[in-house]
Formats: sequence, C-alpha cells, structure tokens
Amino acid sequence: MKNQLLFCLFLATVGMLSCRPNEHASTIEGTGGPEAWTMVDFVKADSINPILQPTSGQVFVCPIREKEVEWEARNVLNPTALVKDGKVYLIYRAQDQDMTSRLGLAISEDGLHFEKQPAPIFYPAKDSMQGFEWPGGVEDPRIVESEDGTYLMTYTSYDGKTARLCLASSKDLMQWQKHGPVLGTGKYLDTWSKSGAIVSRLEGDRIIATKVQEKYWMYFGDTDLFMASSDDLIHWQVAENAENQQMISVLHPRPGYFDSRLVEPGPYALLQDEGILLIYNSSNAANFNDPELPKFTYAAGQALFDKEHPYRQIDRTESYFIHPEKDYEKVGEVNEVCFVEGLVHFKGKWFLYYGTADSKIAVAVKE
Repeated sequence: MKNQLLFCLFLATVGMLSCRPNEHASTIEGTGGPEAWTMVDFVKADSINPILQPTSGQVFVCPIREKEVEWEARNVLNPTALVKDGKVYLIYRAQDQDMTSRLGLAISEDGLHFEKQPAPIFYPAKDSMQGFEWPGGVEDPRIVESEDGTYLMTYTSYDGKTARLCLASSKDLMQWQKHGPVLGTGKYLDTWSKSGAIVSRLEGDRIIATKVQEKYWMYFGDTDLFMASSDDLIHWQVAENAENQQMISVLHPRPGYFDSRLVEPGPYALLQDEGILLIYNSSNAANFNDPELPKFTYAAGQALFDKEHPYRQIDRTESYFIHPEKDYEKVGEVNEVCFVEGLVHFKGKWFLYYGTADSKIAVAVKE
C-alpha cells in the first residue's frame, strides 16, 4: 500500500560504509565519519563463520504430519537473539526438505560457539493458528522482553500463499502462547505483512520494550515500512492516514541506492539519546539501483527516527554497513544475502547475527 507522505530529510552527511576483509576478519566500518547515532565497526568472525549450518540428524515428530521429520535439514537462517542467564540464546528459522519453517534454539557461553537444542521450540501445530501457519510454517522471529520479564516474539506465519505478521509470548522460551496476527482480524487480516521490530531500550544486557508517548511502537513491512502501536504489547493498532484510511509508510526504497527494491526491519528498534535506531534490511532493484551491487542483493542500512515521534524519520545512512562478500553469503538457497535480525549486548560487546544466502547463520562483533 502506498501513502501520500514524502520524507525529504535524507542527509548526505553519513559516510560511505564498507567491509574491509583481512586475513582473519572482515571489519564493517564507516570510512567517512559516520554520525554518532549509527552502529558500525562490526567485525565478521571469519574464522568461525558460518556459526550455524543445517543438520540432517535433527528429528522430531511433526504434530500435523504425524511423523518424524528432519526439521532443519535444508536451511537455517534469519535468527533473533537475547541474553538470558549469562548466555546468548539464538532463536533461528529452520527449514525441512519440504520448505516448512520452524524455530530452533541454540545456546552459547561466548556468543560465538553454539549448541543446538534437538527439537524446535516453536512450530505449526493443530491449534487455532494452523490455518495461518501451514504448510509454509513460522519464520523470521524478533524477540524482546516486557518490563515483567515476559518474552514477546514477533514472527511471520506463512500458509503457502500469504505471509502474516504474528505475535507469541513466553515466560521460559519453551512454552509459548500464540496471540494471532498483529494486524488483527479486520481489513488487514489478509494483507501481506512481515518483520515486526518493537521499539526497545537496553538495560544491562536486556532488551526491554519501551513506551514512547504512552504507547508501544512497532515497525513492520517488507516493501515499505509501516507502524503499529499498542497499550499492552499484545493488541496492536495500525497507524493509518486519516484521509484515506491506508497504512502510513515511514521508510521507503530509494531509486539509485542499495535499498532501491525494498526495505524491511532488522532486529528490534533501539531507543538511544539521539533517537530511535532502526537497522533495516534491503534489496537492490533490477534497475535504477546501486550499480556496484548485483541486482537483488540483500544488504543492511540504518535509519534514525525521532524518539518522541517514532514515525518521524530524521536521518538515514547513505550506504549499507554489511553486504554479501563471502562465498556462504553469496551462494545458497537465495544468492547474495546478508539478512540481519539478531542483536545482543553481551560481555561488553555487541553481537550481530544474520542469515547468509538464506542457508546458514553468521555473526559479526562490535567492541
């Protein structure tokens, strides 16, 4: 859906960002003095990447198929992450050979080396969400905490035809309550929607959903970015243009740039002094694009929104800060993909987790 709002505050003061590989690591850094609000200087952990790969030996009994399936035999990708009990918990999308997606869990003592749990922790079942989640499955999670420690996870349900942004909650990451489509049961129920990034703050190593102007806010979408607000983190209202009752777009693709084809939220949106930092994924169009990248390349940029008015964009990077350059990022189920979705603050560092070529998972670290 399109709207009538246009933003003209695309500043040219942000330096070009690039990846500089060396023998041991690839540093993702600004080369022209990036603004203070950006989060750059990540170093790809080349010596261990990819940190997660598909495993054919992982078997569980699918409650819908009523038989054993190798639930992550084809691909692992697009993880979210959180810090819990002094460890990093990685919740990742996994696909079986039929391309059904479920969510697995891997745990790490150091943020780099992970041990997978044998069975998925979140998956389609014979419940009220089966019609939305089967046969495509559940995809691309993002997770934050509420003030009381409840985990809130946005995810995409896919019935094989329509993707719908959905929400679930848990106290322990193992038992989940599904709350249904974020856009509700009204006129947007069958609207293609994905990738919910809730505005949150960093408190210690916890990422806590935080109200702005007495509301919780979420960025979502995978062509333009839209917004929704909530009083309780469970029930959400789409931000609409009052004149045409259409969803309001707050971030758009840009012809001639790396994000010329689409934009899509990365991890949660981080509230900081300068504003709300949104790391976002993007795709390079077939034409009117960034000619230095292959068409349809997925790379990630950053945008800043007003911390009092989350729908007001105030800055945006001119270029990507991470893009495909390694073989496992360039060749896979979908070629030329770095898709960032997990970000944690752990042991004094930032760990950025991302899917590579829709096939594997990698990490980059910022001191």
